[in-house]
Amino acid sequence: MSDKTPDALPTVTLKRRRALPFFSRHPWVFTGAIDSVDEGVEPGCEVAVRSDDGTFIARGLFNPESNIRVRLYSWDAEQPLDDDFWSQKLDEAIALRERLFADVPSRQACRLVFSEGDGLSGLTVDRYGDWLLVQLTSLALYERRELLVELLQSKLQPRGIWLRTEKGIREAEGLVQDDGLIAGEAPPRPLFIEEHGLRFGVDVVEGQKTGYYFDQRDNRQAIARYTQGTRVLDLHCYTGGFGIAAARSGGAREVLGVDSSAAAITMAGENAVMNEVADRVHFEKGDVAKKLAELSGAGESYDVVILDPPKMARHKKGIDSALKAYTALNREAMKVVAPGGILVTCSCSGLVGRELFLGAVTRAALQVDRSVQLLESRGQASDHPVSVYCPESDYLTCLICRVI
Repeated sequence: MSDKTPDALPTVTLKRRRALPFFSRHPWVFTGAIDSVDEGVEPGCEVAVRSDDGTFIARGLFNPESNIRVRLYSWDAEQPLDDDFWSQKLDEAIALRERLFADVPSRQACRLVFSEGDGLSGLTVDRYGDWLLVQLTSLALYERRELLVELLQSKLQPRGIWLRTEKGIREAEGLVQDDGLIAGEAPPRPLFIEEHGLRFGVDVVEGQKTGYYFDQRDNRQAIARYTQGTRVLDLHCYTGGFGIAAARSGGAREVLGVDSSAAAITMAGENAVMNEVADRVHFEKGDVAKKLAELSGAGESYDVVILDPPKMARHKKGIDSALKAYTALNREAMKVVAPGGILVTCSCSGLVGRELFLGAVTRAALQVDRSVQLLESRGQASDHPVSVYCPESDYLTCLICRVI
């Protein structure tokens, strides 16, 4: 794309005393950190970001429509963001997954590129066997989509590549794009994947997010050690990953899964049949809060309760309300956990860090006068690597607790 030296690139100059995070390699330059931008800078073009004294910091891609005004990719003044750069970054991401997953089934069902975690801010790629699902959350990378698709095709030879978008991201980035096929053949519905010896159907076209939550891969397996012979309640169960793992891998005697999505519940039932646990695992469509109130009112109790709600905080101003919601949800869940039982509670809100989330769980325990022991504090699977320079990439918290 560009072989220009930094001096030949348009310049984005930062305000005084605002450069430290970017010298420390944080990839997001927000509007408030910028003092000036050279005239005539086109959306999506490569820029040099400099401190107020003119010192070069990094190369990035500019978007005047986004609150993330510049996404940074290279701190090497001599490394242009050209075709070779994007190719090398994809090679690095693919090599990691090949190292992580020695067995073919796992390698064929994983997050192949994790945006900031792989140094490719704005690009997410999931692999579903012979198909790739791509999310572009950056205008600049969307403008480079033909190159990225060409590179993915040459390196992986997929049968097809499907593009998924989120409305909020489209609006934030000023993107004009629709979901759809961008290369090869359209994926079957459902696709089938294998995870820790279990099989799941996935709808990558209309399922939530990119179709399946690979980030919980290892957490689904981890709960199996706690579920032998137990009664399990799986809330916000989606297509049944946790509940089916609890029954098939962990030997649970009874599982009830609840989710508000009729399509997800249908797929969950089919997944239970496919994994030969339909006699012990049942799913129903419903509102989780109402279901908890119903179960609590009826005096029901479960040996294991799993909470995996959707993201509660999308912006900093939503953190307080998210913490209140997490406290309320965990409080009501603890009411149906049997004495000495297990609560598996999750947050995928990156703005709600591990300590804040644990604080919400603690408040919930106090409100129902239950003692809680933290047994495991877990995060996202290793195919969602965390960039030490971007704390926001460490977004998933999964706490396994004993409730006394």
